[in-house]
Amino acid sequence: MSEHKPDLLDDIIQFLENEQEMYGPFSVNVGVKSKQTLSPPDDQPDAEEKNEPASQTNSESETEPLTIDQKLEHCRSLDELKNLCEESDQLKTDLEGTNLVFGVGNPNADLMIVGEAPGFNEDKQGEPFVGAAGQLLNKILAAINFKREDVYIANILKHRPPDNRNPTDEERGRSLPFLLKQIDLISPKVILCVGKISGTTLLDRDEALKNMRGQFYPFRGAELTVTYHPAALLRNQQWKRPTWEDVQAVRKKYDELGGKP
Repeated sequence: MSEHKPDLLDDIIQFLENEQEMYGPFSVNVGVKSKQTLSPPDDQPDAEEKNEPASQTNSESETEPLTIDQKLEHCRSLDELKNLCEESDQLKTDLEGTNLVFGVGNPNADLMIVGEAPGFNEDKQGEPFVGAAGQLLNKILAAINFKREDVYIANILKHRPPDNRNPTDEERGRSLPFLLKQIDLISPKVILCVGKISGTTLLDRDEALKNMRGQFYPFRGAELTVTYHPAALLRNQQWKRPTWEDVQAVRKKYDELGGKP
């Protein structure tokens, strides 16, 4: 309600004085109530606070870095996976200055060969199975009517270990997720593991090679079997016969599953 104007107040006072003359004296407290200034409640923000923008804590906070599993999940091609492998230090061994040995062959292959780890020649050329063991592998493939370019070849490790030693459990554990993603992208019908380390790593068991070979295991939509590593055949002639039996079984299984060619 607005304050009384001065002329209106004078009129009221004059009216009361007239009344006093007619009816006798009486007491009248005439005053003007001052307008109170109200302070905002303690729990209400002042005008400046109301105009402040909302906190941007969530949008401005740093995004959590992706885990390796998340990065692998985002890979949609072998090229993307290779790029990830090139920037991943966890694939490296204690040997400094090694090259990435990613894999080679037909990206749509129905037969995939998985070895153990790159050697000296593989490290220099960045390609698996290029030394004497690789030449023998090519002959084995030819004996069951495959060309090297028909299949896809990779290793458990993608970097050479020192002194060509066997991969450690830690190295295999760090490298395995990358190989599994590689297998998923290629989607082979048959996987041939050459060497005990290759077989025990993928099958997650600790057995002698002679106990793993001679049978097929369902593995990520493929049929997996294990045989001797070509390098072992160069040292032990006695293993050539069982290896020949194993690769013949691979050819048979491949044809049964409709592998091409």
